[in-house]
Amino acid sequence: MQPAKKAMNGIFISFEGIDGAGKSTHIDSLAQSFRVQGRAVTLTREPGGTPLAEQLRQLVLNDPMDAMTEALLVFAARRDHIRQVIAPALARGEVVLCDRFTDATFAYQGAGRGFARQTLLVLESWVQAHPDRPDHLVQPDLTLWFDLPASIAAQRLAGARVPDKFESQPQAFFEKVANGYALRLAADAARFARIHADQTPAAVWNDVEQAVRSKGLLPC
Repeated sequence: MQPAKKAMNGIFISFEGIDGAGKSTHIDSLAQSFRVQGRAVTLTREPGGTPLAEQLRQLVLNDPMDAMTEALLVFAARRDHIRQVIAPALARGEVVLCDRFTDATFAYQGAGRGFARQTLLVLESWVQAHPDRPDHLVQPDLTLWFDLPASIAAQRLAGARVPDKFESQPQAFFEKVANGYALRLAADAARFARIHADQTPAAVWNDVEQAVRSKGLLPC
């Protein structure tokens, strides 16, 4: 009788950064690196990732509303996303690569839009309670923060596509958002890897790969 294969633990990695930081290309590259290792990969995003959450995404990105309404809609989308996609994929031992997660809410709605951080912390504790283990908070094993000066991000976004209401914000807004990310890193440094996104794509990818390997999430 063949010995039973040891079940692989799920891996949850989030990709963060202001608009124009260049996350998307490296999400696809990292997914391929895991697949080469024989891992099943779930690619997803926030806000979004489920039919309900995608509907809420359209409201958040395009409709005028205050910061509290944005935050509540984003967390509602996140709860559905966790229950329907993230937690089940992790339970199956898959690798979940998510384009933005809760750090973005603290950066955009918190630092950028001025919504109270303490209220966001309460929402985080409620919404991210694991569906099967309420005392466990669903958080990424690793967060890759693509740190890019707001001025460079603005140049990259210029003329790229019709901007949503966040992409069309002035540079000062994105400077606040970047500061919000820095505050999240300071509060949970062990979870974060800061990627300097103003390098060449090859250099950025090298830093991404090194950060993932240093956490033991990919074999060296």
